[in-house]
Amino acid sequence: MALLRSYSNASSGMGVADHCKDTFLDLQRKKTHRYVIFKINEKQKEVVVEKTGGPAESYDDFMASLPENDCRYAVYDFDFVTDENCQKSKIFFIAWVKSCGIGMSHCPTRLSSSLD
Repeated sequence: MALLRSYSNASSGMGVADHCKDTFLDLQRKKTHRYVIFKINEKQKEVVVEKTGGPAESYDDFMASLPENDCRYAVYDFDFVTDENCQKSKIFFIAWVKSCGIGMSHCPTRLSSSLD
């Protein structure tokens, strides 16, 4: 499963750094991260990994890592137990847009078109 493209998206002009895909695959396959937070670099030309959370980190740790006034994208590996007592895991893709500034208000649309 390719979540992040490592090449530029023609419609947005936004690229995705190669290490984004590798970091996501580490979360998905190796379970080395609980979450990965992505941001647009300063030049706003490429999506990069901003932070990773270790496997022992909680959802509260993840929420505390998100900025108050900026947008981000993240993946979070959620572990849970079903009613049948089976251990399961689901990876969620999260668009974080709490209170973006004027220049970043279009961030979700621009960044979404670069992510697969």
